[in-house]
Amino acid sequence: MLQLSDSPQLEKTASVEDAYELCRQITAKYSKTFYLGTLLMTPEKRRAIWAIYVWCRRTDELVDGPQAASTTEETLDRWERHLELLFRGQPIDDVDVALVDTLEQFSLEIQPFRDMIAGQRMDLKRCRYETFEALELYCYRVAGTVGLMSTVIMGVDTEQNVAPWNRHLPPPNPVQEAVALGIANQLTNILRDVGEDARRGRIYLPLEDLALFNYTEADLMNGVIDDRWRALMQFEIQRARKFYLDAERGIRQLSPDARWPVWSALVLYRMILDVIEENGYDVFNRRAYVPRLRKLWCLPTACIQSRLM
Repeated sequence: MLQLSDSPQLEKTASVEDAYELCRQITAKYSKTFYLGTLLMTPEKRRAIWAIYVWCRRTDELVDGPQAASTTEETLDRWERHLELLFRGQPIDDVDVALVDTLEQFSLEIQPFRDMIAGQRMDLKRCRYETFEALELYCYRVAGTVGLMSTVIMGVDTEQNVAPWNRHLPPPNPVQEAVALGIANQLTNILRDVGEDARRGRIYLPLEDLALFNYTEADLMNGVIDDRWRALMQFEIQRARKFYLDAERGIRQLSPDARWPVWSALVLYRMILDVIEENGYDVFNRRAYVPRLRKLWCLPTACIQSRLM
């Protein structure tokens, strides 16, 4: 999927419409829960989110994809130069056309994209995290940055402070809440993928947390499920839910047409934690996923909740 180059193509290889359609297909294939949330957005916003998702996925695949074994610091250097070309309006391949168009429509900054690449550099260098503080930085870089990118697309409610008694208040700026949602999603991914990551020799759960519950690296690598493991997972799930709660406060500051899709995306992803619990915390042998019908059932409630915020 990835072809890195130091120079742009002379001609675009896809129209803008075809590029967005390709991004839609990739999003629908690889992130069904996320894709369902995007369908609730306005056409302009959902297309932009698809373009951003594809760039983020391609970035992640450099370290976690089929060709990850050949990825080096130089690979990520080339990818960062690729990024700089996109921000100069120079697409290199088909899906780039969609992102360049998105960058022309929305005032996205390059730094969150750079920070995400920095997160991939962390994955190149380490496969353990001693403390939650270290893991939180990683989660910000690989997922909190997505919250920052997405908030620009979603927009904020500029009418919130128009009443005379509110005019002294600063304009809405749910940056911290957007980052919190990204971190919550990444923590959910980590908890869901413990077994898969272990098979690749990676442990993302903070080692200090394992020690707190007297659970060892060897236990995790062997997929031991006992009272220690269940207590550890309950602790980690509670932490992830706290980040979701922090993120909820920012949704009411978003543009009204963005609240339902963002609230739905939050609720749908948080449901993965429920499934982990229902599976008895067995993330070694069972992948936690939310059935499609269950997802659809929650959308009307999410719509009502988003309007009452």
